[in-house]
Amino acid sequence: MILRAAALAVAAASVHLVAPGGALAQNYPARPIRIIALSSPGSGPDIVGRLIGSKLTEAWGQQVIVDTRPAATGIVGAEIASRAAPDGHTLLIVTAQAVIVSVMYEKLPYNLIRDFAPVTLVASTPFILAVHPSVPATSIKELIALAKSKPGQLRYGSGGSASPPHLSAEMFRSMTGIEILHVPYKGITPAMIDTVAGEVQFLISVIPAVLPTIRSGKLRALGVTSAKRSALVPDLPTIAETVPGYEFIGWYGLVAPARTPPTILSRLNGVVVQALKAPEFRDRFSALGAEPIGSTQKELADYLPLQMEKLRKAVQESGARLD
Repeated sequence: MILRAAALAVAAASVHLVAPGGALAQNYPARPIRIIALSSPGSGPDIVGRLIGSKLTEAWGQQVIVDTRPAATGIVGAEIASRAAPDGHTLLIVTAQAVIVSVMYEKLPYNLIRDFAPVTLVASTPFILAVHPSVPATSIKELIALAKSKPGQLRYGSGGSASPPHLSAEMFRSMTGIEILHVPYKGITPAMIDTVAGEVQFLISVIPAVLPTIRSGKLRALGVTSAKRSALVPDLPTIAETVPGYEFIGWYGLVAPARTPPTILSRLNGVVVQALKAPEFRDRFSALGAEPIGSTQKELADYLPLQMEKLRKAVQESGARLD
């Protein structure tokens, strides 16, 4: 009888231990949801957060607020998200830039892998390598040959040291054995202005920023940085068609604080992935230069460490420093 009473007491205690989490998941969401974006208002992460938020509101009737936190290259916002209650009411949009920050700082008040639980990989954003029309190269192969014939003479612009376009160009340099000169700017717009003016010979840029200039004939597109051709520019070859194994893309992922109940993570994944299948929603992402994905939680969990390793190597080889 004593043993049975003890067993019943343990069982009752277990119910009390798990009940709060179960009740939390059952009543989720119980209040407005905050999505933290580690960039300025109007940026890609901000817009992606708002698009996701509209679908969460549509599904559950709760308001979703996008909280932009660009300070300290996003470190402040990521720390806030990592320390938020793990109840699904605070989410975080992570990008390649967040990974770059993680590999460039030895000490951070959070760990991008350990302190967050994956929800889904939302979308990818391939870049375009474009040259000034005066550059005597109409393909990636010809650009490589030109660079090898003029070591150190070709200059490329980027939106800043350690930015994704900078690291994508450095990977291109490393994998082809060419010598090129990096010219960092305070943003992609001044880099593009100088490329159009011929002050620098080429740049790698997100598709929406550079496509109008390409269509006007002011720049010539040579290739996309994704492993496969992009639906956004289906006729443009990939760099990988000339440089096997080359791939560098931007991306958007959605995560929650670690220890968020699995049921809540699953519900979030289901709503977002379903939304990304809707044609009108996909069109809105395409306008951003993004290709919707909608992955499983495990796929994002596997993807993040691979990105950490890949970008750490790119940073080391480039000698990049955060501006």
